[in-house]
Amino acid sequence: MAQRVCPWWLGYLLASPIRRWMQDPAEVVAPYVQEGMTVLEPGPGMGFFTLELARRVGPSGRVVAVDVQPRMIASLKRRAARAGLLARVEARVVGPTNMNLTDLAGAVDFTLAFALVHELPSPESFFAEVAGASRGGAALLFVEPAGHVKPAGFEVEVQAAVQAGFSVVDRPTIRRSHAAALRKRA
Repeated sequence: MAQRVCPWWLGYLLASPIRRWMQDPAEVVAPYVQEGMTVLEPGPGMGFFTLELARRVGPSGRVVAVDVQPRMIASLKRRAARAGLLARVEARVVGPTNMNLTDLAGAVDFTLAFALVHELPSPESFFAEVAGASRGGAALLFVEPAGHVKPAGFEVEVQAAVQAGFSVVDRPTIRRSHAAALRKRA
């Protein structure tokens, strides 16, 4: 698996409205997110999914977006402010090996891990941290780009999530991607 972080400048392309033709954020997250939820989004980039997540959690929910790149987080905050959603988004810069989520222990209802895990040094550590932040029954949508991750590599990552305490409940179809919907075991 590669361990190369997406360059910050590519975030502009990834947040482009053109991308919606291939992966509509509303369609991707709608089955998993409801008003009032606490959502974790590791590796949000400049917020392609974050803004939709913030709309869906409503004023009583929150989205915790964590990224290793300060420029990505700064752009995400600007975009959220322009959309009037900044009050619902808690954007954090984190280290490359730890998301530092101890304050969220057992509080997360849904995690979106989109095109991220293949960039990490340890999928096992990542999924363990997500499991620690998730309440029993919490959902995890795990998606990797088919162009970067081969099917066998994706299955290895899915098994890391299972070992961390999640169960696969669905294999949703997301264009040009491998995807698994999981639930944290109680």
